[in-house]
Amino acid sequence: MSVDRPPINSNVPHSARIWNYWLGGKDCYEIDRQVGDQMRELNPEIVDIARAQRGFLKRAVTYLAAEAGIRQFLDVGTGLPTLDNTHEVAQGIAPESRIVYVDHDPVVLTHAHALLTSTHDGATDYIDADLRDPESILRGAERTLDFGRPVALMLLGIVAHVPDDTAYPIVERLKEALPAGSHLVFCDSTEVFHADEMRAMVGRWNEASDNPRINRAPEQLARFFDGFDLLEPGLVPVAEWRSGPSAADERRDVDSFGGVAVKR
Repeated sequence: MSVDRPPINSNVPHSARIWNYWLGGKDCYEIDRQVGDQMRELNPEIVDIARAQRGFLKRAVTYLAAEAGIRQFLDVGTGLPTLDNTHEVAQGIAPESRIVYVDHDPVVLTHAHALLTSTHDGATDYIDADLRDPESILRGAERTLDFGRPVALMLLGIVAHVPDDTAYPIVERLKEALPAGSHLVFCDSTEVFHADEMRAMVGRWNEASDNPRINRAPEQLARFFDGFDLLEPGLVPVAEWRSGPSAADERRDVDSFGGVAVKR
């Protein structure tokens, strides 16, 4: 698959690049480092959140591939490739797994070739699409995924960029397209443990970025799982989700709550 490379504005911060910076990556510009450092000063927890979310992704995909038998993954808002990407974890367990990544950030599009690696038995694809256009996502995903078989829909830290009046219908449309046996892997930011810092961080982000975001209470996040059955331990801080020795270095009181649910 050929990847078009639109121009990148290096004077405007991007969440994907800032997240990459917090995770120790190098795919960022000076503006991203500046805003990332400012946000970290306002909320030192943010780096812990980034790392805990990556750990949650790894544990959730491991469970889905090794225990739930899921072989298809739709990862929306994937961000820049780092360690333990969805396809690496899934295909490391089940080489025949098929993964579709979705993002509309030109920075991620430029790096999409790094995501488009796969085992011989499996497949990966990349869709240049916006979460706000679920029909485009579903049409594009059909090139690689069979929606007659279970799919894991992954929405990690992305729905915070969509306001309530559209976020719930969008997620419902994506869930509606999934057959029984499919799973939803979801997490997003809250204000449970460090409310002042989280509000200050979001305020600084919204001042600097053209892609505003919001924090939601756990009760609001729980609504995204409506119609699915939450698996144990439910909707919890992401570092608490089926944590074990691999999560020993993750801070527990992070303002990112997540869970995994199944469609019966």
